[in-house]
Amino acid sequence: MSNTDMNMRGKIIFYEDRNFMGRSYECMSDCSDMSSYLSRCHSCRVESGCFMVYDRTNYMGNQWFMKRGEYPDYMSMMGWRDCIKSWRMIPMYRGSYRMRIYERENFGGQMYEMMDDCDNFMDRYRMNNCMSCNVMDGHWLMYEQPHYRGRMMYLRPGEYRSFMNMGYSGMRWMSMRRIMDSCY
Repeated sequence: MSNTDMNMRGKIIFYEDRNFMGRSYECMSDCSDMSSYLSRCHSCRVESGCFMVYDRTNYMGNQWFMKRGEYPDYMSMMGWRDCIKSWRMIPMYRGSYRMRIYERENFGGQMYEMMDDCDNFMDRYRMNNCMSCNVMDGHWLMYEQPHYRGRMMYLRPGEYRSFMNMGYSGMRWMSMRRIMDSCY
């Protein structure tokens, strides 16, 4: 595999203990359950690419975006009480970005088409909630607070009819940004 292919695929190394100590597991793809490889994970190093990590198996629970870099004690950094249980590699994307966001579930209520980052739905659109969306192009991160803060959710192309049914009951999504080349 060439260096270019490896950079596009991504590579992440997980360690049992903080500061890259203990047993490790190296990966270049998605994993729905880390327990097959390590019993716990308290630090990691992203050597290339971008990943979304989750605190529950099967890509569920709290999510955190990780790009190239070292995370010697990610649990303190993220405010998590539990270890990474699953992860998904985010493929590099260089095309156009397009998403429709909706005020209500099942694509109801106000609709706005997004093609760039939005640091505050309320300020830009007078939209006080986003409960469903349709990602036509690109990969996006949605945040629960304005200015890209708080908990986040990774969105890849597809229809998301109900954030509540996805386990985000009671959350309000208030900002979003594109995952661009600069992240890699």
